[in-house]
Amino acid sequence: MLAVVRSPRFSAIALLTAAVLGLLVANTPAGPGLEHVLHLHSPWGAIGLDLSVAHWISDGLLAVFFLLVAIELKQELVAGELSNPKTAIVPAIAAVGGVLVPAGVYLAVTAGTQYTHGWPIPTATDIAFALGVLAMFGRGLPSSLRVFLLALAVLDDLIAIVIIAVVFASDTDFLALGGAAVVLVLFWLLGRMLLPGRAGQGWIIAAMIVLGALTWWLVYHSGVHATIAGVALGLVLPRRPGHTVYDRVEPWSNAVVLPIFAFASAAVVIPAVGISELSPTFWGVVLALPVGKIVGITLCGAVATRVFRGPGRPSLSFWSIVTVGVLGGIGFTVSLLMNELAFANNEEIVDEGTLAVLIGSGIAMVASAIVVSLKARHHRARRELSEAESTE
Repeated sequence: MLAVVRSPRFSAIALLTAAVLGLLVANTPAGPGLEHVLHLHSPWGAIGLDLSVAHWISDGLLAVFFLLVAIELKQELVAGELSNPKTAIVPAIAAVGGVLVPAGVYLAVTAGTQYTHGWPIPTATDIAFALGVLAMFGRGLPSSLRVFLLALAVLDDLIAIVIIAVVFASDTDFLALGGAAVVLVLFWLLGRMLLPGRAGQGWIIAAMIVLGALTWWLVYHSGVHATIAGVALGLVLPRRPGHTVYDRVEPWSNAVVLPIFAFASAAVVIPAVGISELSPTFWGVVLALPVGKIVGITLCGAVATRVFRGPGRPSLSFWSIVTVGVLGGIGFTVSLLMNELAFANNEEIVDEGTLAVLIGSGIAMVASAIVVSLKARHHRARRELSEAESTE
């Protein structure tokens, strides 16, 4: 059962199902009740945690997802594909293109309006969804394509983390941020005390959980988005304990955290307006996700592959890079978060942005399924032909 929950296919299906359910429920008679529940506030305002249910999901639960992202990022930087500059340079350049071009497309569509600050929304790639689509439709494709996609998506998430930390910080409280840094150091020191196979370490684990929660609380009060606490904790966690945490928490993230976030984020009422009345934000995101991503990743990835061609460097064909570019247009989780942060004070635009992310990512999903299936079929046919020729 755990193996199923860990699989990229399960994660992609669970996310899509939860998002569709959220959208459907919000547009039924049960919608107002769901909205009321999401806006209920916790009774912990006395300790500075006067958050609604929706904010507990986006600020609290999603920090768990970003903790896993940081652990995976650290693994890739230390011992994975990104640890070698020769193999990292091409997906790094492709990732930058996959951020700059969608942002440029969005800015071009929204130029001269009050919505230009939503440019980060289409810059993200959903690792879980992209890998899920690749797993479902890419049977027989070479592992190099998956490795390239993973490296690009991890770097894309790194850029997204920086954007969240810098662009969406407000009224930064440096005292709280400094306190979070001190607690983070203590968390790191305790992490280094954990030794595999040694008994009696329960107090260390309990103390680390408390320090992790305190880090989150301080980051939340610092004005930096609280999910950054998850990123910081994942990056300072030593590799061996980090691997253990990832192994134990990933099923919960796939089965609970991400579906709940997708359900709550997608629970928006479809605007009862004509197509011409939709805001530039809607059109900017819908266009930038599937089109901007494929153009940016393909263009920069193809140029980087040609410029940095050589021994020890990844060498994907042009159409393989196109395949990765189409998959990169699936923004979903992080794009939904970016949308909520960019237009936190404009509920109507948040709803339009959410629909745009769902539609843009949906277009990218369908396009990805087609392109990946065709690419896989072509690759299998070539391999069968090669095997047939070798037996003659």
